[in-house]
Amino acid sequence: MRSPDLLRGAASVGGVTMLSRVLGFVRDVVIARAFGAGDAADAFFVAFRLPNFLRRLFAEGAFSQAFVPVLAQEAEQHGQARAREFFARVYGALLLVVLAVTVLAVAGAPVLVYAFAPGFADEPQRFALTVDLLRWTFPYILFISLAAAAAGVLNTYGRYAVPAFTPVLLNLSLIGCALLLAPELEQPVMALGVGVALGGMAQLAWQLPALARLGLLPAPRFGFRHADVRRVVRLMIPATFGASVQQIGLLFDTILASFLAAGSVSWLYYSDRLLEFPLGVFGIAIATVILPGLSRHHSAARHEDFRATLDWGVRWVLLIGVPATVGLVVLAGPMLVTLFQYGAFAVQDVHMARLSLWAYAPGLLGFMLVKVLAPGFFSRQDVRTPVRIAIIAVGANMTLNLVFIVPLQHAGLALATSLSAYVNALLLGVALHRRGIWSPAPGWGSFLLRLAAAAAAMGAALLLGVGDLETWVARSPLERGLWLALWVGTGTVAFAASAWLLRLPLQMLRAPAPRADSPRP
Repeated sequence: MRSPDLLRGAASVGGVTMLSRVLGFVRDVVIARAFGAGDAADAFFVAFRLPNFLRRLFAEGAFSQAFVPVLAQEAEQHGQARAREFFARVYGALLLVVLAVTVLAVAGAPVLVYAFAPGFADEPQRFALTVDLLRWTFPYILFISLAAAAAGVLNTYGRYAVPAFTPVLLNLSLIGCALLLAPELEQPVMALGVGVALGGMAQLAWQLPALARLGLLPAPRFGFRHADVRRVVRLMIPATFGASVQQIGLLFDTILASFLAAGSVSWLYYSDRLLEFPLGVFGIAIATVILPGLSRHHSAARHEDFRATLDWGVRWVLLIGVPATVGLVVLAGPMLVTLFQYGAFAVQDVHMARLSLWAYAPGLLGFMLVKVLAPGFFSRQDVRTPVRIAIIAVGANMTLNLVFIVPLQHAGLALATSLSAYVNALLLGVALHRRGIWSPAPGWGSFLLRLAAAAAAMGAALLLGVGDLETWVARSPLERGLWLALWVGTGTVAFAASAWLLRLPLQMLRAPAPRADSPRP
């Protein structure tokens, strides 16, 4: 199997993900305009968060972390035919499990809503609406789990763009249903549930031709006793918890937010969506391309290449994450006004969502580091270490939730999640360093100091010119968009110019060169 160029792969994933995130903002603008932050919006976000949580936890989280390293090892050591057989057996087992889970969840939707949004139980109408929506949204986990397995294969073989494009299809489905189907329904928000189900189907169907071109389109083979399946399951069970601390924190936030003022779930959702933009475009893109590479290096005992690849990922996360954090904090209000403050989404909703975004934004770097550091263990098929660390981080998250929820309300939940991400990232980094798995390259101290100074200069430039929130609210939608684009551009130029003047050592960002002697499929 050839080793794809990491920087080109990350750019490919990041570029396509950028398109997806832009469409995601369009989707959220449409939803905010139509449903605001009231009971209907809260019901949908709870109904969508549960399958979306399971998607990140099992499909793109634990499953990918367990499946990709083993697939890469099979292809590296035994060739294409063995990899195809392995994929077919794992695909069959996954199909049976997620189908059973989906049937049970649809039948037991009231129990799930009561478990994950207990605060809705005192409002029968909102509770019933959430149950109805969940029965439409939950089948998404069936399709997206199978799509994630397909994405794992394509990423392992360096075909990054096809799986990266799949979220675009979900966004298009939701936008189309919100605009075209919602006005025709007695309960308009149900159109969003239909859109989620259709989007999941489209995401799976989109990737099948690419698998066929690789000769890896699976004819599922069933049997849980096969050694390949049991091997993935052994890795996946603890990875289910270890790879998804952020998502567990967000789910706890939803449970606790259901007891707070109406709109709290929605305020957390909209602020989290802005956080997800840099996290998805850059953090997840880098993590996506380094996991197969790390797995190949470990399988072939290329230890120096392994360290260099991991160090490269961490450097890029810092280069993107530090200025992105500053930008999110300074531009929180203008972004929320420009993107969401229309129709049913009131100015008060902007103020409340800004509070939670201010609390989420400092955690961005922690979230991104976890995405890149955790593959350092999973690529080595070590799931115990990140699980132990994740237990500590989740415990910290829940403790901080209880500390902050009373004085800070929904923003306290966001702050607790952010701080727990740093606990997770710090412990992962320390463990990797102590075991000699990751050794920071020379020049890190200078790199960090100059990076921090460039980000501070960018933040100062933005603070001097952005203006107060009332000025942004008074502008027309077109003016808001133009001014936001201007200040995002200004911040980017200010950071780049400062980095150049400070002689930020960009040579540290060069991707490790692909090895010419890597075997090809």
